[in-house]
Amino acid sequence: MEYNRKVRAAAVQLSPVIGSRDGTTERVVAAIARAAKEGAELCVFPEAVVPYYPYFSFVLPPPAMGKEHMRLYDEAVTVPGPVTRAVAAAARAHGVVVVLGVNERDHGTLYNAQLVFDRDGALVLHRRKITPTYHERMIWGQGDGSGLRTVDTAVGRLGALACWEHYNPLARFALIAQHEQIHCSQFPGSLVGPIFAEQMEVTIRHHALESGCFVVNATAFLTPEQVQEIAPNEPMQGALRGGCMTAIVTPEGAHACPPVTDGEGMAVADLDFALITKRKRMMDAAGHYARPDLLRLWMDTAERSITIGAGSPKASSLDPAAVDHGYPDADHRAPVVRPEAG
Repeated sequence: MEYNRKVRAAAVQLSPVIGSRDGTTERVVAAIARAAKEGAELCVFPEAVVPYYPYFSFVLPPPAMGKEHMRLYDEAVTVPGPVTRAVAAAARAHGVVVVLGVNERDHGTLYNAQLVFDRDGALVLHRRKITPTYHERMIWGQGDGSGLRTVDTAVGRLGALACWEHYNPLARFALIAQHEQIHCSQFPGSLVGPIFAEQMEVTIRHHALESGCFVVNATAFLTPEQVQEIAPNEPMQGALRGGCMTAIVTPEGAHACPPVTDGEGMAVADLDFALITKRKRMMDAAGHYARPDLLRLWMDTAERSITIGAGSPKASSLDPAAVDHGYPDADHRAPVVRPEAG
């Protein structure tokens, strides 16, 4: 791991094309090109932005959202598929590491997925949100622990979480313990109102301080016309305004550049990795400030399957032998500990 380098990052506040996977993908690819012109080596997009976050589930009662849910199935992303190929090509063409949030379709289930493409276009992380929040539980299935890991990329060691996964302190600590240098966070944006932006800012600044890493956070923005389209009932339209906080935060918890809180745009800043060492010299939650003799995290990193059988590459919750109770490899020492008697 390098600690004497600088990386230029861009957090993109994007308006999706509601109802169009291809339309939103074109906007993502164009934004990657714009970020590259700004010298960005890392480009982070909002949560589930392709094709679009399921805002309808927040403002429609369950019996009324079947049509929109079915449309989301039709427009969802398969991994791999045309969307991943287009984004990989853009990452490779511009030499940019890309972190993208998508609605992923895996046969009959949708997932909130986060995809990390290295600058050569390789998909180096494909993870799913472990617990959908509130209304999202009507839309997405649950992810597993296989995605709670950092990945080494051209811009450093990255970790990623989506939205209220940041309110799961053990999920955050799983990435802290793997020494992430840049944390890529994604929220929907244009939701709940100003209080959501305030809470989001507190959350990402706290994680930066606690982990001693940079946080690059992206949210989406709905235009007034999109708000009216999603929520024809005017009293509900207020629930789809505000809540944007596209920002880059340093390991000292400070904004590295002005955040984007309204409209489309990009937050762009240079990340000086020397600040990681400066912060961790004072407080390293995964090192000299940890107390493993008192507090440790056990984590199941197995990828889950509904079947058990010889030759099956995935583990099952019914197969305790498949659970790794030790450390994985030397480069990614996940915070997994062996249960002890007594």
